[in-house]
Amino acid sequence: MSALVECVPNFSEGNNQEVINEIGKAISQTEGCKLLDVDAGPSTNRTVYTFVGSPTAVVEGALNAARTAFQLINMANHKGEHPRMGALDVCPFIPVRNVTMADCVHCANLFGKRLADELHVPVYLYGEAAIKESRRSLPALRAGEYEALPKKLKEAEWTPDFGPANFVPRWGVTVTGARKFLIAYNINLLCTKELAHRIALNIREQGRGKDQPGRLKRVQGMGWYLEEEHIAQVSTNLLDFETTSLHTVYEEVCRDARDLNLPVVGSQLVGLVPKKAILDAAEFYSNKENLFVLEDDHKIRLVVNRLGLDSLFPFNPKERIIEEMVQDGEANGCLVSLPLRTLVQKVGSRSAAPGGGSVSAAISSLGAALGCMVGLMTYGKRQFEELDPVMRQLIPPFHQAMNELVAMVDADSMAFNSYMDAMKLPKSTPEEKERRAVAMQLGLKKAVAVPFSLAEKIHSLWPFLKELAHHGNLACKSDIQVAAKALEAGVFGASFNVITNLKDITDEGFKHQAQIKLSHFVEEAKESAAFVLERLEKRTT
Repeated sequence: MSALVECVPNFSEGNNQEVINEIGKAISQTEGCKLLDVDAGPSTNRTVYTFVGSPTAVVEGALNAARTAFQLINMANHKGEHPRMGALDVCPFIPVRNVTMADCVHCANLFGKRLADELHVPVYLYGEAAIKESRRSLPALRAGEYEALPKKLKEAEWTPDFGPANFVPRWGVTVTGARKFLIAYNINLLCTKELAHRIALNIREQGRGKDQPGRLKRVQGMGWYLEEEHIAQVSTNLLDFETTSLHTVYEEVCRDARDLNLPVVGSQLVGLVPKKAILDAAEFYSNKENLFVLEDDHKIRLVVNRLGLDSLFPFNPKERIIEEMVQDGEANGCLVSLPLRTLVQKVGSRSAAPGGGSVSAAISSLGAALGCMVGLMTYGKRQFEELDPVMRQLIPPFHQAMNELVAMVDADSMAFNSYMDAMKLPKSTPEEKERRAVAMQLGLKKAVAVPFSLAEKIHSLWPFLKELAHHGNLACKSDIQVAAKALEAGVFGASFNVITNLKDITDEGFKHQAQIKLSHFVEEAKESAAFVLERLEKRTT
């Protein structure tokens, strides 16, 4: 599963369809980018584009869109209801899958610098990328809007983070940054707008004011009425779904609705949603109701049912969940999307990547998959029905691990490539040499981090594999044996890759800690694999 970043640039044009289409074309024709949505607003005179790709690809996609807008949009003539400062008004980068907020901050900095250098326009950083706390908030940056820029840019307080402190009439100013994913989520009630708003005041973080805050952090909310559906809604924005989740909002609204004797009749997701938000809700309802749900598509169906996400319109995961809209490998040409024969041939080619690290991840993922298979070959069978509770505990760790480990096949290759990219940086001046050295050290630490995580993940599986060797269907004895040796091989492979890259890392504290932990992982792998094999040889039933 490749790294995936969402980019949501807002351009100050919502009426001229030719301009809107040209900007969209610039994004969709960028290699590695997939354009998911184009939302044009005539009254706001603004179009919001949503696209995803690898960190490198989305930066290129945003730059291509900006270059097109620079030729086609003239802010000197712009009018619209939405606050704005520039032709490309705001361009946030948002982590979706296998990327961190730090990665998105890096995207924002890289995009901002390249945009300013190429188009000679001022750029500010906001959100998680903000250098100054006063610039973290987008409304604070937009104060005075486009019309205030000639005076504002002359003030030292408003010196741009990138580019000249000059007013460029046709462009204005661009704000870029990194933020969490925002989810627009509405809960349906059979009541009046006023009652829905009363509930919204109870749950939203702002509450009724400073003296009466609401219950849910990082949640905005209000009540409104849908005339066409004859229902009211508590309309919310989840600014950080990992702080306050979808199911938490839904359950809290249901709680207040019960107190007011009001019926809740489902809910509605507006726009796109990351898969994790849905899977978190599935875990909540599985735990609450003691359900055993393993596959992601079953978990999604459970959440659609429990939250009533199809109460107003059909909920199609392939059109609403970001990861479902992007086929694995489509955005990044990832290794795990290749046929097995092609992957083997790629490993056997004259290229340093994919190499031993990717092969170790592939072997390990197959070992975890065998553990999952044996659990499923035991679970639900009448002859082993007394073991059902045990298998319900053992199967999920293997199922989760096989998916995480297979993702490391690509992660290892990408981490190595980041080191190779650092080696290609210029080194003509002392400053360039220093930047290259720093980038190479970061690249080496990334190259170490992936196989180290691989060994760490396998380490967490040994207790479950030992239990499986004790209880699992003995007809699958050889499968458990192969799983043990595959996981052991994965740890050794990870160890070899870590040691190879550690020798060139100059951070002695980092090296020492990694070596100690790695030694422990290797010893545990040898002992645990031997224990599993011995236990299986002694079993007769």
